[in-house]
Amino acid sequence: MSAARCLPYSGDRFSFRQAQDFSACSKNHANFLRFMERGRTNYLRRSAPISKRCSRKRGTTPRASAFVVRSMTIDFLKPAVLDDLLDIVTVPQEVRGASIGLLQECRRGNDLLVSARVRVAFISGGKAQRIPKALRLAMEEHR
Repeated sequence: MSAARCLPYSGDRFSFRQAQDFSACSKNHANFLRFMERGRTNYLRRSAPISKRCSRKRGTTPRASAFVVRSMTIDFLKPAVLDDLLDIVTVPQEVRGASIGLLQECRRGNDLLVSARVRVAFISGGKAQRIPKALRLAMEEHR
């Protein structure tokens, strides 16, 4: 990843060690999905302290809240091969009332292997809710 490119979260690095076919390419695209899920979870978890503060009202217990995947569009551009070191990059693109649009990339050095556009919805108490203002503002800062 280029040092000149400023990305809000690219701290996830995975070693690609999965079953391969005779051409040494990955058989299982689901591995990319697992890596991106972990990267997305880690990115959103960074905002959890804000989320917990926002969901707690004075004198009450906090409501259970979470982000859930609403939709995902994925482009598989290049395969990974055994022992590749992959970087997962997660960047907020759009923050709406109850959802966030994220761009996720799976990279091997400067090579883009997989690109995904993901929409996550904020739920609290079992149903979609507006994202708390403090959390929404924190996410918008990273765009």
